[in-house]
Amino acid sequence: MTDYAVLIMAAAARHCGGVRVSAGQLAAETGLPVPTVQKLVSKLSGAGLMRSSRGVGGGLKLARPPGTITLADIVEAVEGPIALTACLDKEKSDCTLEGSCNVKGHWPQVNAAVRGALAQVVLTQLVGPQVAQAQLVEEVVNV
Repeated sequence: MTDYAVLIMAAAARHCGGVRVSAGQLAAETGLPVPTVQKLVSKLSGAGLMRSSRGVGGGLKLARPPGTITLADIVEAVEGPIALTACLDKEKSDCTLEGSCNVKGHWPQVNAAVRGALAQVVLTQLVGPQVAQAQLVEEVVNV
């Protein structure tokens, strides 16, 4: 579902000027089913990455400028904290090898490296240079 969330966020980012779009429009642009878009928009909104409004002129839009939204933000909105293994979470760990594991102490460093790499990619890098430039101009005008 995370890859679909990235597609949805990129599609929303292509709408310059904070134009609101419907879940149906995002579904059409991404090729995803409307219920999937609605489910993911709910998660993305809950994480503060999208805003939704009802009524006339309502719809969906990014909650922040796309240059401030990272892939790490999107992954964490859908999946929770970025971790390659659950063994560090005592509530979720059910590994039978935990007592004799020689690499457990290194997982925090690995997880931080993965999160750091995802945090280096911002949404504007995924939407194309023309859209990124238009949104940069918009941000400067709105300051």
